[in-house]
Amino acid sequence: MRSQDVASGVRTFGIEEEYLLLDAEDGMPVDLAAALIRTLPWQQERADREFFDSQLETSTHVCHTAAEALSSLQSFRSEAAGAAAEHGAVVAGTALPPVGGDQVGTITPKLRYRILQAEMREAGAYHYASGMHVHVGVPSPDVGVEVLARLAPWAPVLLAMSANSPIWNGQPTGFASWRHLMGQHWPIAGYPPEFASADEYQHTIDQLVGSGVLMDKGVVTWVARLSERYPTVELRIADVQLEAEDAVAFAVFVRAIVDQCLVDVEQGVSRPNLTPGLVNGAIWIAARYGLSDQLVDPLLAERLPAFDAVARAVDYAARSLEQSGDRARVDEWIDRMRTGGTPAQRQVAQFDAGGITALLALYRDGTQKADGGDGEASADYA
Repeated sequence: MRSQDVASGVRTFGIEEEYLLLDAEDGMPVDLAAALIRTLPWQQERADREFFDSQLETSTHVCHTAAEALSSLQSFRSEAAGAAAEHGAVVAGTALPPVGGDQVGTITPKLRYRILQAEMREAGAYHYASGMHVHVGVPSPDVGVEVLARLAPWAPVLLAMSANSPIWNGQPTGFASWRHLMGQHWPIAGYPPEFASADEYQHTIDQLVGSGVLMDKGVVTWVARLSERYPTVELRIADVQLEAEDAVAFAVFVRAIVDQCLVDVEQGVSRPNLTPGLVNGAIWIAARYGLSDQLVDPLLAERLPAFDAVARAVDYAARSLEQSGDRARVDEWIDRMRTGGTPAQRQVAQFDAGGITALLALYRDGTQKADGGDGEASADYA
């Protein structure tokens, strides 16, 4: 995959989404992923089961435009939602099930997952976490390492903008992203440390695997990493989104930030000087509050209103957003969150108003209202 389209000058990207399959009556996780995949003939190359059989995963093809990504996600969500409804289930764009998370999940019958469950023990028994991963093409692993170091100051605000797991086991957690907290169970977690080069990055991964800390290279659970399969930087910090429109807006925003990081590399701008521990502490604050309060800017080590932090990120990415034609889309997405609430706030409001029934209606709306696409996108990210 080329990191940049030569004709348009716009960097390529792709999106992975993981959905939860919930019972349409009581909201409990249901093991339907394998059955749904069998009933979606043209989607089978794009669909897979995740760690649990109550999780359904898809990925876009390599995209150049937001419209391509939106068509891909909307078509999949729409068809999957229709098939799930026939089984009495809901395809839910929420990063944790609102109820039933205290029930041991059914491991997808893949040898790798079974080994992983044995390694994780109780920490993996309730791992319903469902995220959205954004891949952005980079020219080389060495450049990718530079991007990881320069993306770090923006990680907290990116989590705050995408937080969508506020309810767990039938009650609000007080966190906008409880999924992020659950992610701390993994042997390595949070934002990765800085690396001088791709060789140092790879040596670190080899040591983690060789020592037995990690089962394999696929279990690099930092919230950002270099992809093992593609020439991309992979941002894994986001919760899966309620609606495809928000997922795509987030993805092109990430692409624009990464693109500006690459411009900084080309222009010889120094890496940001970050206090150790401050990035992960700021990410924790972002998981707690989302955009409802203040965030911490890890570059300046100061607290500021959440939407002021968003504005700083938009200013940083402005040139790339204008070049790709995505500025209006991102601005509209941010305005929707400012006036109508973030995904996490919308979930809590629905739960307060009508409990699990109201939440299920919100989840349905995020998938069933999607327009069907042509169904021809292929899964180039996994």
